[in-house]
Amino acid sequence: MLFNSLVFPAFLAVVLPVYYCLSRRAQNAWLLIASYVFYGWWDWRFLSLIAISTVLDFFVGQRIHRTGDQARRRRYLHLSVAGNLGILGLFKYFGFFAASFEAALGSLGLAVHAPTLQVVLPVGISFYTFQTLSYTLDIYRRKTEPTTDFVAFALFVAYFPQLVAGPIERARNLLPRLVNPRRVAWPGIAVGVELILIGFLKKVAVADVLGPLVDVRVARPELASGADLLLCVFLFSFQIYADFSGYSDIARGTSRLFGIPLMRNFEQPYLSRSISEFWRRWHISLSTWLRDYLYISLGGNRKGPRRTYANLMVTMLLGGLWHGASWTFVIWGGLHGIYLAMDKVRLRSARVHESTVSDLLR
Repeated sequence: MLFNSLVFPAFLAVVLPVYYCLSRRAQNAWLLIASYVFYGWWDWRFLSLIAISTVLDFFVGQRIHRTGDQARRRRYLHLSVAGNLGILGLFKYFGFFAASFEAALGSLGLAVHAPTLQVVLPVGISFYTFQTLSYTLDIYRRKTEPTTDFVAFALFVAYFPQLVAGPIERARNLLPRLVNPRRVAWPGIAVGVELILIGFLKKVAVADVLGPLVDVRVARPELASGADLLLCVFLFSFQIYADFSGYSDIARGTSRLFGIPLMRNFEQPYLSRSISEFWRRWHISLSTWLRDYLYISLGGNRKGPRRTYANLMVTMLLGGLWHGASWTFVIWGGLHGIYLAMDKVRLRSARVHESTVSDLLR
């Protein structure tokens, strides 16, 4: 089910009144059922993948917390990482790597037919995989404690407003809002309705209008002039921003109707003054996830400039691959890694210059 489908308003009209009449624990159970219906509306068979991740990480989180032995804690964490990334890799990346392997050997004159799997990419799998992984990673790092409320945790993994396209919430932010009592008041409802209307305006009036204008030029670029293709680039920039941020606004607004605030995912990124600032304001939940769980784990900027640039490249290459299983996304991620590294060089040079000037003025 999509937010801009005709069935979604009817779905919400059924879910909301029942939700308002229930106690907190019953509300969570009702929202969990609604979330599974929301996701299963597209293809109910893929609910099994969400269920596997939910049971796996609920179990692993408890074990990591209860185990004092560091080696065992690490093994449980590896189980969570392998299980979640294994499912993600099988459904999203197996075909890409198999085809790339076959093409690489073919370029060497070796005719090899790599195994293929005809699988459909489950909607939202990248989002909920990263969300549930953050839970076990934070428990391992002792930044949060596991919940004993299985229904609340299952809802954290499958919560329908942000299940398909984010924002990617952290357990230490969202889980307390699911476990603890909450009250829905009119100011929150008003904010939710406003966000939903803004989101639909972006999605329908901007993104869906610009989409055909971009598609017709991308389909036959040889028929377009240079100026027309440049215009296409700008139109696509506004289209993807309106589409993604609009969907995030609808998610945040819908969640507000249930009394559950979600994090802001976009902060006017096209007004950024540098590429580093852009990534602090664009898809904030993903960029902070990559920073906290990948970039910093690789060493961040703690091991010298060269290692910092390498860490940025690895992070953005994998970030590009997260967006899509194709070499265009890998190249896109690599370019942004280069841009971020160049910005780091610029900032470092500016600091050295300021320090030199300050010494001369003493």
